[in-house]
Amino acid sequence: MALFIITTKRRKICNGVVIEPGMTVQVASIYNNPVIANRGQEVEDAFMRMFGISLRKANALNMSDLEVKKK
Repeated sequence: MALFIITTKRRKICNGVVIEPGMTVQVASIYNNPVIANRGQEVEDAFMRMFGISLRKANALNMSDLEVKKK
């Protein structure tokens, strides 16, 4: 199991959800890329816990809006 740091790249306002650049969460995952594996559910849950926002609702649960670093 590896620890990943997921960071938003840019400001995005979509469907009433505001995402700012630099919002960061840590995700422990068995997958190589938690954003694309399992429909990004681990990342979605982490952002919901930390910031109370849904990346899926904001159409930001993708590699163009998120940066993934393995720690």
